[in-house]
Amino acid sequence: MLEYDFMQTAFEAGTVVAIVAGAVGYFLVLRNLAFAGHALSHVGFAGATGAVLLGVAPFWGLLAFTVAGGVGMGLLGDQLRGRDVAVGIILSMSLGLGVLFLHLYTTYATQASSLLFGNVLGVSPENLRDMLVLGVLTLAFLTAMARPLIFATLDPELAEAKGVSLRLIAVLFLIVVAVAVAEAVQVIGILLVFALMVGPAAAALRCTTRLKSGIALSVIFAVAETWAGIVLAYVTDWPPSFWITLLSSVVYGLTFAPLLLPRGARGEA
Repeated sequence: MLEYDFMQTAFEAGTVVAIVAGAVGYFLVLRNLAFAGHALSHVGFAGATGAVLLGVAPFWGLLAFTVAGGVGMGLLGDQLRGRDVAVGIILSMSLGLGVLFLHLYTTYATQASSLLFGNVLGVSPENLRDMLVLGVLTLAFLTAMARPLIFATLDPELAEAKGVSLRLIAVLFLIVVAVAVAEAVQVIGILLVFALMVGPAAAALRCTTRLKSGIALSVIFAVAETWAGIVLAYVTDWPPSFWITLLSSVVYGLTFAPLLLPRGARGEA
């Protein structure tokens, strides 16, 4: 399998995206912003299709729109939490704009399918280089803001009293999320990005309450699911996005297994 250059690139790209998605996704779930993160991917679809109309590479349009959407959502601060209706409307409107742009440029249909459902096997060495640079910058930025981000997430009232700007933290964090989403779309697709950004993190949060252990476990889950998904795609000739999504759901489902045991056995486990 690894004799093929495109498979080596797929594993490398998948690893970069999984590490970023696992780390960023943990804070996304911890801050109860999972649905907002999913909406950013749909905002990116409008940006990608709109970029083609302007003669720009789809990825940069995707990145620009997700970052702009992240800034807009971040300015809402705590008001964003629980506003599923508003986020849902933004999500559907963005996808509708993407469909319109696609209609105006019909020759883009094949690439649009890759954006919607992902195609890690089609990542080029040039794309991989861009993803690696963005991935390193994203993780570096997340690390730099980790302390105030954790403070603002776990105890926002005390953080604000200590002088931490909750709105600024929200904006900066959602910019990080936007970049992570733009990268993850290359592997899992716009419609399925929720699985890689949220699934491993949600499973990790069910396994441990310790912050560092949770982040590490989220990254491990994301990388393992991505690698296994690529291998299964090679063996079965089914889309890797399907396998990654399935594995993410299975791993999360397995975290509920102790709840199915009798009370005595559950305590021993």
